[in-house]
Amino acid sequence: MPDQLKGNAEVDRPPSWDELTLGEVVALALAILWVVGIGALTLFGSSGDGTGIPSSPGFLVALVTVFLPVAMLWVGVISARSNRLLRAESRRLHAAIEGLRQSYISERQATKTNGEPSAIERKLAEIAQSTKQTEAAIATFTSTRAKIATSSTPVAPQTESDEQPTLALGTPAEDMAPPLSRLDIIRALNFPDNESDREGFMALRRALRDRSVRQLVQASQDILTLMSQDGIYMDDLRPDRSRPEVWRRFARGERGRAIARLGGVRDRSSLALTTGRMREDTVFRDSAHHFLRLFDRMLTGFEPEATDEDLAALSETRTARAFMLLGRVTGTFD
Repeated sequence: MPDQLKGNAEVDRPPSWDELTLGEVVALALAILWVVGIGALTLFGSSGDGTGIPSSPGFLVALVTVFLPVAMLWVGVISARSNRLLRAESRRLHAAIEGLRQSYISERQATKTNGEPSAIERKLAEIAQSTKQTEAAIATFTSTRAKIATSSTPVAPQTESDEQPTLALGTPAEDMAPPLSRLDIIRALNFPDNESDREGFMALRRALRDRSVRQLVQASQDILTLMSQDGIYMDDLRPDRSRPEVWRRFARGERGRAIARLGGVRDRSSLALTTGRMREDTVFRDSAHHFLRLFDRMLTGFEPEATDEDLAALSETRTARAFMLLGRVTGTFD
């Protein structure tokens, strides 16, 4: 990586102030010729009093005539050189940033190839696995209980009073769980910040027990992973903040110019990369539309009981930022 940056810096090395270009040499020659020529005409020409020596007003006019064009010429030369230096420096910075980005993406791909996920990904996988094991254990217990009850109950002749169907013995674990709080939803949609974020992991664990929120969390994780392959990370985005009433109007089905401010992502690189990915990558496009539908459905149910503070906190989550970015690219807010 340092070698790559060094190579880019050598290729796009800005010119030094001590180096003269062909245009500057020509400008210098023209300035000298102009000074010599006009000076000769002024000194050897006729003056106002006929003595050959310029009068005071004539001498001032001569000075202005000689040096003003030269000054204007070199102002243009210096401006052109400054612009060239700025362009060279800009190219060098862009090359360095692109080198850092390519290096980071290569490291991410190498990590995936080696099968060594990050600590947060491992933690999320452990939570998902434990949730699946819990659900499997509950389902096994329910089916076993139903089999025991069926085998131990004698079969009686069917009568008219027995035509009522029997009720299921087991109750899904999701129906038995307490309703998910709005704070847990917000924390789960923001995902844990690091390995020490215990509250984030606990909220995420509770959210994965709720079917609708679990689907949105999984869809958000998928789309964030896909966007990270292009170097797009939600922590780097700083979208324009929208007032809670704008989110409420969107949740209630309003669209148009007043809602367009929800797509407040201004990062041109992220918008361009996401637009290109939507056009070229079918898997990314399907995942993005699936995620947008689930977030819209969640927001519709979340908004009626949410306070303005809840909506403001929701808009700051990584999932909401992904929704703003994808919504602007796909025209969801139009």
